[in-house]
Amino acid sequence: MRWYGPNDGVSLRDIRQAGCTGVVTALHQIPVGDVWPEEEIAARRKQIETAGMTWTVIESLPVHDSIKKGDASRDELIEKYQQSIRNVAKEGLKVITYNFMPVLDWLRTDLEYPMPDGSLALRFERAAFIAFDVFQLRRPQAANDYTPEELLVADAWFDSASENQREKLRFSCMQGLPGSTKMFTREEVLEALTEYGDMSAETLRENLLYFLNAVCPVAEEEGVVMAVHPDDPPMPVLGLPRIVSTANDLRELIKGCPSPANGLCFCTGSLGASLSNDVPAMLQEFMDRVYFLHLRNTARDAQGNFFEADHLEGDTDMASVMKILVKENRSIPMRPDHGHLMMDDLTKSGLYPGYGAIGRLRGLAELRGLEAGIRAMI
Repeated sequence: MRWYGPNDGVSLRDIRQAGCTGVVTALHQIPVGDVWPEEEIAARRKQIETAGMTWTVIESLPVHDSIKKGDASRDELIEKYQQSIRNVAKEGLKVITYNFMPVLDWLRTDLEYPMPDGSLALRFERAAFIAFDVFQLRRPQAANDYTPEELLVADAWFDSASENQREKLRFSCMQGLPGSTKMFTREEVLEALTEYGDMSAETLRENLLYFLNAVCPVAEEEGVVMAVHPDDPPMPVLGLPRIVSTANDLRELIKGCPSPANGLCFCTGSLGASLSNDVPAMLQEFMDRVYFLHLRNTARDAQGNFFEADHLEGDTDMASVMKILVKENRSIPMRPDHGHLMMDDLTKSGLYPGYGAIGRLRGLAELRGLEAGIRAMI
C-alpha cells in the first residue's frame, strides 16, 4: 500500500495488518527539485523495515516543472535528479515512479462522492470542472477550449450550485501535490499556467524525452528503473496537453527512449477513465515495460464523467487484467488504489483523499482473491 509518511492517518501497523509485504512511499518533506539526501532515504527505509515490511518502490520522485517546461534551469535540475537516483539506489530501491503532468497532478471535482452503500468515492464531473475553470479559476480564454453545448451545461451547473457546493468544487480542484495538505491558490495556478504559455503536446513530449534520455543511462548504471504514471484524468486540462494518456502516447514514449530503464507505472484506473482505451489490450502490448502496477477501477460515461468504482465492479475488466498478469508470471510490485472512504475511516482525520485504510484493504482483498481464483483455474 501507499504510505504518505509519519503524518499519514494510516499507520505502518495498519498496512502490515492488511497483508502487505511492502510499502510504497516517498520523501514528501523534500522540496521538489532538491536532491534526496542519503541519510533521509536510509531513515525512511529503516522505519519501514522495523515495521516488518520492505521499501523498494518510490512513489513519487517528482519532476520539477522547469524540466517539464524545458526552461534554462532544467539541466541543473536533471543533474540533481540523477544524484537522487544514485542515492536511492544505494539504499536498495529499485523502482522510481513519477509523472509528467503540467502544473496540477491528479484532478477530481468531488472528493466525497456518496455511493449507494454510504461510502464516499472520488469523482470527476466534466461540467463541474468546466464551471471551475471558467467561473472560479477564471483562466483567460478558458471558454475557447470547450464547445458551446459544454459551456451551457457548465453554466447551468454553476447557477444551480449552492455556495457550499461551489466551495467544495474549488477545494477539490485546488488540491496540492500528493502527500501535501497545502492547497494551491488561484494566483499560483494562473501564474504557473502562464509560464507554460501555449505549449503543444509535441513540445511537452520532447521535454519528457529529453529528461528520460538524460536520467535513464544513470538508472541503468544503478540498477534502477523509471515508471511513468499515466495522466489522471487522461485528457488535456486547463489548456495544457497530456501526453501519457493513450496507447500511442506509450508507444511514442518507448520509441523516443528505448532504454530498458524507461518503463511504466500501469494504472488501470487512470487509463480506464478514457472510453478510447482498451486497458487489457494495452497491458498485453506493453507488458515488458510494466515495472509497477496500480490496480483500481472507474465507472465512466460518454460525457467524460467518472468515479472510483469498487475494484472489481467498474468498466475495466479486472479479471482479464489479472489473467494477463498471472500468465505473465512475473513479479511486479502492485498496490490497490483509491479505495472508498468507509466504515470507521469516515470519522477519522489525517487521511488523504482516496487513501483510507479500510477501502484499500477491501480492494486488496478482492484483488488477491481474484488472483488466487485465476491461478487455481490455470
